[in-house]
Amino acid sequence: MPKRTLQGVVVSDKQNKTVVVKVERRFTHPIYKKTIRRSKNYHAHDESNAFSIGDIVWIEESKPISKLKRWTVVQGEKKKTA
Repeated sequence: MPKRTLQGVVVSDKQNKTVVVKVERRFTHPIYKKTIRRSKNYHAHDESNAFSIGDIVWIEESKPISKLKRWTVVQGEKKKTA
């Protein structure tokens, strides 16, 4: 079975070799038929501490690394600075 891959935005990089990624999903409400946005935070392993707040990253499932980390950062794009 392939590993799941999710895209999200880094919301915290304070921990060493760890980033917190907010992943947003959109779906239609079954009764009201309106589009709803729900988000969830994932702790992901970032070996080189390469990503900071605001960066867009792709995370992939992995074996448990610590109590909260079950994802690793696969690739990412740096936030554009003005």
